[in-house]
Amino acid sequence: MSITKSAHNRVLPGFGLTLGYTIFYLSVIVLIPLSALFFKTATLSWGDFVATVISPRVIASFRLTFGAAIAAAVANAVFGTLVAWVLVRYRFPGKKLADALVDLPFALPTAVAGITLATVYSSNGWLGKYLEPLGIKVAFTPLGITVAMVFIGLPFVVRTVQPVLEELEPELEEAAACLGANRWQTIRRVLLPSITPAVITGFALAFARGVGEYGSIIFIAGNMPMKSEITPLLIITKLEQYDYAGATAIASVMLVISFVMLLVINILQKWSRRYAA
Repeated sequence: MSITKSAHNRVLPGFGLTLGYTIFYLSVIVLIPLSALFFKTATLSWGDFVATVISPRVIASFRLTFGAAIAAAVANAVFGTLVAWVLVRYRFPGKKLADALVDLPFALPTAVAGITLATVYSSNGWLGKYLEPLGIKVAFTPLGITVAMVFIGLPFVVRTVQPVLEELEPELEEAAACLGANRWQTIRRVLLPSITPAVITGFALAFARGVGEYGSIIFIAGNMPMKSEITPLLIITKLEQYDYAGATAIASVMLVISFVMLLVINILQKWSRRYAA
């Protein structure tokens, strides 16, 4: 009798073992490295820490990195949703090829992506030679950094929104049209509430990837201090100078800012789900 009662009280068979393994795995992969980051930062005095993280060069890198990541994530949220919509709702020649190309930034080495973007958008590149006469310089500017972040972040939005659109029945749009809704009203009241949580999730993933990206950016950024230097590059520079405490101080601030922004995004995602429901 007691054995049966104990079996009923268990959530899943082997729950204790799997929970222990999960905690151990997360500790080794996530918690211990992050703890080491903060412990190394703690070797600095408060004055040295503040002086390190508020220096003009560091502040400029924060502003560029987070600003470009947000701009790229917004662009991907808009155009990635449109790409997902086209791939789900329309049939056209080369659709499978287009669908496969969406995953190209996942498979392409980041250094190759950076070199390719720098080549295409340089002053004598395929696109750069037409843009520069118009006063639009992409390569080796903050705009180039944003372009690189858009390139690497697009698949996150498309692959997050695409399954939601596939599950969304076209009959809902037809029913809205039968009830007298125009196209904009159908989009605003039927489609957007259903896909908004997925769009926000894709935005968060694209933003997180952009903030931490290094390989595909350094080749197109120009890497000029105070102008086109991203924070990951500044951290690498600190490490090359054997300023480990300074590097971890910058990284810890970057981690805290990213965590807070992702927390806000998750709160917005939960709110949007409640609103959709």
